[in-house]
Amino acid sequence: MSRGKKIVAWIVGLMALMAVAAAGGMIALYFWAVQELPSFKKLTDYRPPLVTTVTAQDGRLLGYFYRERRFLVRLDQMSPWASKAFLAAEDDTFYQHEGVDVRAIFRAFVANLRAGDIRQGGSTITQQVIKRLLLSSEKSYERKLKEAILAYRLEKYLSKDEILTIYLNQIFFGAGAYGVEAAARTYFGKHAADLTLAEAALLAGLPKAPSHYDPYKHPELARLRQKYVLDRMLDLRWISRKQYEQAVNEPLVYQSMPDPSWSIGPYYLEEVRRQLIAMYGEDMVYEGGLTVRAACSLDHQIVADEALKNGLIASTKRRGWRGPVAAATSAELAGGVFGDLQPEQDLKQGQWVKAAVLKVEESGAQVLFGNRTADMPVASMGWARKPDPEVAHDFVKDIADARKVLKKGDVVWASIQEFPDKSNKGRFILGLEQEPEIEGALVSMDPKTGDVLALSGGYSFARSQFNRATQAARQPGSAFKPIVYSAALDNGYTAASVEIDGPITYDDKEHNKIWRPQNFENKFYGPTLLRTALVKSRNLVTIRVAQKIGVDAIIDRAEALGLETDFPRDLSVALGSASVTLLNLCQAYTAFPRGGSCVKPRLILDVKSAWGDTMYASREETYDAISPQTAYIIASLMEEVVQHGTGFRAKVLHRPVAGKTGTSNNEQDAWFIGYTPYLLTGVFVGFDQVKPMGQYETGSRAAAPIFVEYRKHVEGNYTEQDFEQPPGIVMTRVTPDGLLAGPNAKESYFLPFKAGTQPTQTADDAEGAGGQQPSSGEDLFRQIF
Repeated sequence: MSRGKKIVAWIVGLMALMAVAAAGGMIALYFWAVQELPSFKKLTDYRPPLVTTVTAQDGRLLGYFYRERRFLVRLDQMSPWASKAFLAAEDDTFYQHEGVDVRAIFRAFVANLRAGDIRQGGSTITQQVIKRLLLSSEKSYERKLKEAILAYRLEKYLSKDEILTIYLNQIFFGAGAYGVEAAARTYFGKHAADLTLAEAALLAGLPKAPSHYDPYKHPELARLRQKYVLDRMLDLRWISRKQYEQAVNEPLVYQSMPDPSWSIGPYYLEEVRRQLIAMYGEDMVYEGGLTVRAACSLDHQIVADEALKNGLIASTKRRGWRGPVAAATSAELAGGVFGDLQPEQDLKQGQWVKAAVLKVEESGAQVLFGNRTADMPVASMGWARKPDPEVAHDFVKDIADARKVLKKGDVVWASIQEFPDKSNKGRFILGLEQEPEIEGALVSMDPKTGDVLALSGGYSFARSQFNRATQAARQPGSAFKPIVYSAALDNGYTAASVEIDGPITYDDKEHNKIWRPQNFENKFYGPTLLRTALVKSRNLVTIRVAQKIGVDAIIDRAEALGLETDFPRDLSVALGSASVTLLNLCQAYTAFPRGGSCVKPRLILDVKSAWGDTMYASREETYDAISPQTAYIIASLMEEVVQHGTGFRAKVLHRPVAGKTGTSNNEQDAWFIGYTPYLLTGVFVGFDQVKPMGQYETGSRAAAPIFVEYRKHVEGNYTEQDFEQPPGIVMTRVTPDGLLAGPNAKESYFLPFKAGTQPTQTADDAEGAGGQQPSSGEDLFRQIF
């Protein structure tokens, strides 16, 4: 063999050896890389963190729960421009390659060599899915190798459309938006299905650097990036020149889709959240993408929140002025600007603003809010007396001199009463306001189904998340009496039974003290009908009834109605000394409009998974508590409470309404529960740290106006309806003595009785017998002694 041939053979052999070595090296590198590869099979069951959506009954949005704001959508639920724009920006050969684009990798390799470090990745969309879900974001050739291997394998398990769907739902767009649906809602206030070409192109440019291209903060940079995407689409001939020009010139309006979370019905939403976590755990609630339909009616909830807020503000004003919330500095007053600067078109009638007092005179004050000077007349300060819980505001003259309330530099809350016009010298007119320390709650439910239509748990959810509707156990006072009287009706009493309203002394041996209960008015009224005792909320008659039927009968009845608390086994239980929540008391009251059975309140109607499968569907939970006859009699007597007793404020609704006020000792708690056959509403008012609210801050004054304001707004949604009289009830007219009313009776009441229990002796018969009262009446005054 010639020397030349030997050299050629040697070179060929060397090259073959190098090829074998290279192949061996590649094989060794491959096996080294695959040893620590994570499993990608979980991608075949893609379950990213998704937003849980809570809606009201009618499908309107109540709020969201999430850790990552992501809404799962399929490709066919996106605008056709969305996928094209992203492919043009990130991977235009996506549907041709097998997970790895060799040409793109080579281009990136060359660029990195020139740069001296890793600047480009050349990753396909499949590789990006692998990187985001299985690997780290570390820039290294080792990670790129693993990424390429996994991408190739993934494409054998998932279709191209499935991989693209994962990608478009996974990527981060900035502003807390994950996935194209969340991005469409965040930047354009619409769904991904409704995106235009221009909008889709802008979104497709964001994932490269979401903060840098944020259209809210950097609209020019966002537009440049959008044009790059449109240029790519034009170069690829995915759009025409005309479409390109239209998209480039399309005005973009950046706006976020409204999110009412924690603004409308925040206490309702929080209670739904608590119940969901108890059912499924936190991870499912915050990442599971559930769709939850609540029993809430936004029409009810909005007015309930407003009625409670207004009632608490009115309550705090009756107690007087606590003083300014802060003091402005001289520099702030001299600068001509205080607080937030809002355009006038954004201000609304009744809106509260913080204002600094510039000067004060007897007739009012001049104040500064934003960069505006406003007048605050003394007429808006009439309520601002020095607080004195021992004296009701009724007995104190209105403030007539603004200098007794305000001084220069005071920072106060104020409401916008009038906008500038010729009648007020071109200045705003503000009214003095005060945030309440008092708290309260409102619950409104459909007694037929148990649906809680509205639940308000306090003045401000931002200030306190404690829910007074579901978490505050307080003494209901006289609001407990209908439960006592329902037990009495099943233990020998009728609406016409007569008891003495006179002094009682109770020896409490357990606590070694003497208890002398009183009526609210500190008066005694003598022989009193059971009807009148409930209508006028007479404590002493209620105590005597409790003595006769026994405390156990009252507690048994309360428990049968569903009240869940520890009941004191003494006569005080008859006056509502056992603490209950508002929601629980409303549940017990459902027996009266329902004809004897109770229904449990429900806030959640159904729950569906992210894939639309039903996980939970609620059913009405009812239980028998009292007879239909007892329920009807109590409802009828509670209608009398509204027409002739302590619930008189509800008369303004001009339709049949039953109700009962409640006030605990020293006006510490105020209640009103009112209902019709179609709607039951309860209100509670009181301080979180139990203390007197002030003289005459009763259920009638503090709670009933809140009920009335709310019901005025919603009654128009219902047809007027009275309680249906069940079989076994007879209606009889009786005198205040509990006798049948004759034709000559000067005063009488038309009352319901269980058949066979109605009075049989007429007042005329009694007078004909020499005025002698029946035996039951002869013993009345003996109860005093």
